[in-house]
Amino acid sequence: MLLVTTRVAPSAIHGLGLFAGQFIARGSAIWRFAPEFDQEFSPEQFARLPLPAQAHVRWFGFVDVENGHWILSGDHACFMNHSPTPNTGASLGSPAPITTVALHDIAAGEELTCDYFAFDAEASRKLGLA
Repeated sequence: MLLVTTRVAPSAIHGLGLFAGQFIARGSAIWRFAPEFDQEFSPEQFARLPLPAQAHVRWFGFVDVENGHWILSGDHACFMNHSPTPNTGASLGSPAPITTVALHDIAAGEELTCDYFAFDAEASRKLGLA
């Protein structure tokens, strides 16, 4: 669940992106998995979904590198684009639930980016590398 004000708008990186709707200080929490709001599907649960639902989860979700579960955020976090030099991320070894934080000060209007390889087992496929 996003913990800061954001907006979705055209991105110079790819398609649509997620942009800060406010100044976000370095270290501020930006996103955290909230089981009452976000969805988590085991591989078995994912396989039981109808094909159109699987396609939706594949497009908007990610596969947790830790447990192989599909994660689908209930908000616009799915519009965050990849960057090899992201302005958001999580500390290695962070306890669950993982919290994404600002890696440096982020200005209002700046695009929020993350490193897909840090958390998504399907990063290569999504980025057209596989």
